[in-house]
Parts: sequence; structure tokens; C-alpha cells
Amino acid sequence: MLRCSYSVPGLSDEFSPNCPSTLSSWICCASYNHCQVVASAGSLLQQDEYDSRTTVPKIYSSFKFRLVSYNILAQDWIMLRCIMKPNKLFVTNLWKARSQAILTMLKNLEADFLCLQEVDEYDTFYKKNLENLGYASIYIQRSGKKRDGCGIFYKQNSAELVIEEKIDYNDLVDTVDDGKTSSTENDGVLVSGNKEEPKAGIMAAFRLKNPSSCHVIIANTHLYWDPEWADVKIAQAKYLLSRLVGFKDLVSDKFDCSPPIILSGDFNSVPGDQVHQYLVSGTNLMGPETADDLPMPLSSVYAFTRGEPEFTNCTPGFTGTLDYIFFSPSGDIKPVSYLELPEAESSDVIGGLPNYFHPSDHLPIGAEFAVEA
Repeated sequence: MLRCSYSVPGLSDEFSPNCPSTLSSWICCASYNHCQVVASAGSLLQQDEYDSRTTVPKIYSSFKFRLVSYNILAQDWIMLRCIMKPNKLFVTNLWKARSQAILTMLKNLEADFLCLQEVDEYDTFYKKNLENLGYASIYIQRSGKKRDGCGIFYKQNSAELVIEEKIDYNDLVDTVDDGKTSSTENDGVLVSGNKEEPKAGIMAAFRLKNPSSCHVIIANTHLYWDPEWADVKIAQAKYLLSRLVGFKDLVSDKFDCSPPIILSGDFNSVPGDQVHQYLVSGTNLMGPETADDLPMPLSSVYAFTRGEPEFTNCTPGFTGTLDYIFFSPSGDIKPVSYLELPEAESSDVIGGLPNYFHPSDHLPIGAEFAVEA
């Protein structure tokens, strides 16, 4: 169990009802649990098939890396999510404390790859501070009025960036009809969305610094939020996967390899809904599918290892799972451990997030992958 705390000077108990004193604290915690590894046939591997030092099967015991996905909650949104005193000193002190709490959490997770969403202080804070921790990074800021975006931060001693592409979902929206929505036909899918809140994504191929120097594709995204616009999410998911397929072909041709894919992010979709179903099975509940529409096969890390968590997003108005790490199950990597999340009854999440225990309204999710020898 990893714990870190940061005090927020200048905050009175008027704004910290859950704290025992007038000095408020952020407490972040995380731990990795090993899980059982399932063979491709679905049966559990026998004990003698495991490396004696770990729960990793021998064929995957040569190299491992950790990936964490985390919506860190853009600072622009924090005023809308928390009850707080509207003055400059409060906001300044809150950012100082929250940013350090996030940074310490990211450090303590000891991930080789960090896929972050709602990053709105990239140039002024995250890029430099994570460089000091050994991470290089790539980033896309979404178009429109909002300043946040998606970033992939990677340990330079674990991986080398070889090629990247950025995704702007605003490419799917051509016209504005009524000031809120717009519509266009894209590959037979009706696309509607808010022009002021387009999301974004980023994908990159990395050469792992292990003896085999294998390549892996890592993608990070943030899909549209509004549950009333399921067609927007489906359109974005289809566009995302089509871009990923094309990117994989590019990487395969350029480096003469067949790279596995890891797709992570805030999908603003609960398990079993249309987007989730589409990503894991290729079926679209909104209409008939053709063979050409089927995406690449993907599995969710948590569904593969222990079942989807009860929630990854916890606010007073909504609690549920919106964040996922997907991987291509036919590739040369397999998840061998996962990041444990708190239960709904845990005292640190009661009442909703963010709070003094968690600096975002989302929880970080993570997995450790083993590379086939």
C-alpha cells in the first residue's frame, strides 16, 4: 500500500467537513495484485508452467512492463466538481496541493507507461515534472475552447518512441445545425456532437528495451461524455479502431513486425453498453454490422483477470466504470497483474470524488504485461 499526503494551506474547516482539523489533506493509495493467468484455451496453467519466482507463466517471464490509465481531472473542471470557496487564494492553493498529489501518485505507481486524460497543464507542469522522473511524452490537446487533452508518458529506460499519430474526433463533425449538435455521414454512421467539446486521442508505436526489441502500439483516448448521444460515441469508437488498424498496418510494414495493441482511456461507457460491446465483440446494437465494419479483437484487462471493477468514476451524481485498458489477446503480451481499486464501501470514496483522499473524480487503473520470450 502506497500513501502520500499533501496539505492545503489557507483552507478552513468550512471547506473540509470530512477532515478532523482545519488542515486538509489529499491521500492517494495504490497497490498491484497478481492475478491468475489463463491459457489461450481457457484453462488455468499448471503450477509447473509458472516461473518459480512469480505468477507469470514461463513463456512470458522474460520481460514485463506496467501501464496505468488515469483521467486526472482537468483543473478547469475542478470548480464544477467540488464545493469550494470562489477566491483566487483558494484555487491557487488547491492546484498546488492537487498537482503535487497527482504527481506523487504517478511516481508511486512506478509505471513504464502513463496514459493520462484531461491533462490541461501539460507544458506548465506535467511535461517537465514527469521528465524529472524519467518520462518522455507525447500529447494532443483537443480542439475547441477546452484546454485539456491526452498524453502518453513513457519511461525512457523501458521504451523508445518510433512513430506516433494523433486523433481529433472533430474530424467527424462538419457542420453545426442548432448550436449544439451537428450531423454528417461517415462510413454509414450518423455523427452528432457538441462542437465545443470535441475529444481527442493519440497512438504511438514503441520499441521495448528488452532483448527481443519487440514493438508495441499504445493508444490513449477520451470519448464524448453525453449518454444521450450514443451515436457520437459509436462513431468515435469506430473511427478510433479504423485509425488503429491503419496504424498497425503502417507499423507492421515499416518495421516488419506484428505489434500487439494496448488501448486505454476514458471511454465514458459502462460495461455492456453499445461502445463497450462494440470494442470487445464488434457488434453494434444500434444497427446491423457487416464484415468490413468489425474491429480488431480486443479484451479488457480487468475482465480478463478479475472482472470489471465496480467503478472507476465516483461522483455524487454518478458511480460506475468508464475507464478501460484493452489489449489484443492474440498478441505477444498478456496481463499478469492489475491495479487494485477500492470498494464502494471504502471510507476514502464515500461521498464521491474528488476528495482529500483522491485528487480526481476518476481512479487510476493499471496492468502489468508480460512479453512472450
